[in-house]
Amino acid sequence: MHPPEVSVASPADRTPVVDALVAAFRTDPVVRFFFPDDETYPRSAAVLFGHLFDKQVVKGTVWTVEQGAATAIWEPPVAGTAVLDDGRRPALPDDVLRRVHAYDQALRAVLPHHPHWYLGILGTHPAHAGRRLGRAAMSAGLRRAAEAGLPAVLETGNPVNVEIYRRAGWELVDTLTDPIPVWVMRR
Repeated sequence: MHPPEVSVASPADRTPVVDALVAAFRTDPVVRFFFPDDETYPRSAAVLFGHLFDKQVVKGTVWTVEQGAATAIWEPPVAGTAVLDDGRRPALPDDVLRRVHAYDQALRAVLPHHPHWYLGILGTHPAHAGRRLGRAAMSAGLRRAAEAGLPAVLETGNPVNVEIYRRAGWELVDTLTDPIPVWVMRR
C-alpha cells in the first residue's frame, strides 16, 4: 500500500476542504460549543472553516490528502495563536463570536508564548476515517516545525483524540476546564 499523497492546498481546494471539515467536526466538542444548534451547524461551521482556510492557504500552510479527504490547517511560527487572532471577523452571529472569543481568551492563556507551529485544525471526512489520512496531512507541518527547530502545539476538546495524538508522538502539556474541557499537546 502506497502512502497517501499530501499536497499544499490552493484556493481551488476550498469547497471540498470546507465540506469535509464540516462533516469531520459534526460531533467535536469545541466546534459544537461554538455552534450548538443542529439546524445552523452546517452553514455556521462552513463560515468558520472557510475563514480559517482562507487565513492560512495564502501562507501555504494548509495540507490536504485526496482533495480534502483529510486536511491539516497549520499556523506558522507564532506565539499565543488562537482561533480568531488575525483581526478579521467571520460573518457569524454575535453569540457565536462571543463563544469563540471566550475560547480564544482561555486558549491564549495556556499556549506557549514563544514561537511554535500551531496545528489549528486536523480533520478527516468520516467516509475516509481509519486510513491514517489525517496523520499524513499533519506530517507536513510537523516536518516544517522540526526543520525550524520549533515545537508543534495543538489542542483538542475530544478526550478520545488525546490517546490518538499520544500514539503519534504528542505529549500532554496543559488542560483547560473553562469554557469547556480542552487538552493542549506538544511535539
